[in-house]
Amino acid sequence: MQQGKASFYALKFHGRKTASGERLHKDSLTCAHRSYPFGTLLRVYNPANGKSVLVRVTDRGPFVRGRIIDLSWRAAKELGIISQGVAVVTVQKATGIIVPFMPPDDDIDIPEFEMETNEGSTEMKPLWQLMAEEAEAKRKASADHHSAAKKK
Repeated sequence: MQQGKASFYALKFHGRKTASGERLHKDSLTCAHRSYPFGTLLRVYNPANGKSVLVRVTDRGPFVRGRIIDLSWRAAKELGIISQGVAVVTVQKATGIIVPFMPPDDDIDIPEFEMETNEGSTEMKPLWQLMAEEAEAKRKASADHHSAAKKK
């Protein structure tokens, strides 16, 4: 049994591939753990409110000091830790329950989402690219000016 801090995946990670190759679904009861094999079922208990949830290991992590498990959004909701963000929990391997690990099926067609901000058109160049082009134009103008001055 382990005791330590649990956190959960932000909703923006929904649909991304985990270390096991499965895609994270915000409503799945899954988790990331550093050492348990993929497919292992873990019982996570929140001593602050007495709630527990059964989750399946599908990812590696967390890689933040002091944290022992990263939960899916749904698992965190079941434990009542969404508003806190991080909570102290106990984690124990579930015994007597066998769920075989199902390797990911890459034939699943999950649409790619295009993300943009309200700061401008997606056709605009990034600021770093504009600055690099401006610096290059200034360098070229300066070189042309020096070349013209030498000819006189």
